[in-house]
Amino acid sequence: MTEFAVILPAAGRSQRFGGRDKLLEPLAGATILQWAVEAFLVRQDVGEIVIATNDEHKARAALKSDPRIQFCAGGANRAESVASALKTVSSAMAYVAIHDAARPLVSQELIDRTWAAAREHGAAVPAMPVRSTIKLAGSSLPTRAMGTLPRHMLWAVQTPQIGLRVEFLEAIEKCPIPLDEVTDDAQLLELAGKDVWLVEGEERNLKITTPIDLRVAEALLEKGQ
Repeated sequence: MTEFAVILPAAGRSQRFGGRDKLLEPLAGATILQWAVEAFLVRQDVGEIVIATNDEHKARAALKSDPRIQFCAGGANRAESVASALKTVSSAMAYVAIHDAARPLVSQELIDRTWAAAREHGAAVPAMPVRSTIKLAGSSLPTRAMGTLPRHMLWAVQTPQIGLRVEFLEAIEKCPIPLDEVTDDAQLLELAGKDVWLVEGEERNLKITTPIDLRVAEALLEKGQ
C-alpha cells in the first residue's frame, strides 16, 4: 500500500481567537487538535504524522500515544513550519499531506479524493467555489475599488494539500518570494512551476479561526453532519 506522511502546522498564535491556543479548545469531547490528528490516525495509508508546534509538551499531552506521531519546532510563519516538518518526514514517504490543524471536521471522503488526484497528477488541493463577489482594491479600508474579479474562475482552497515530498522541499528552498508572503502550501509548488489540481472540497471542512467558527463546528457535529 502506498503511504503518505501528514504535516500539521500548529504553531500559530491564534490572535483572532483571543490569544488562547484554539487547537486546545474543547470540541465535542476532544480538542480541535485531537479531531484533526485522529482523522489521519484512523487511516492505514498514513505512515507518519509530524506536528510543527512551539509547545510540544501541551500538544503531546492533548494526543494519545501513537508511534506514527512526531513533533518538530514550528517556524515564524506557516511556510517555515512546513519546511521544518518536511525535514522531519522520513525519505521513505514519497508524498506529504499538509493539513490545517484547525480543520477538525475533514472527512475521509475528502482525503480519499484529494489523495487519489495527487497520485494521478502529482499535487492536489480541495477547493470550494467562491460565492461572494470579489473586488480588487487596496489593502485597507476605505479605498477605491479597482475592479471586479470573475467569480466563476475563483476557488477557495482547503486542506489537506497533497504533493510529492521532494517537490515541496525544492519549492521551499527556491521560493522566489519571502516565505512570510506565502499563504498557501500549494502556492509553493505553483511558484516552482508545478501543476496543482483542484478537487471538490466540503463546506463541513471549515477552518476554526474565531470562536464563532467553533460554535459552527459544534452545531455540525450535533446534527451529525
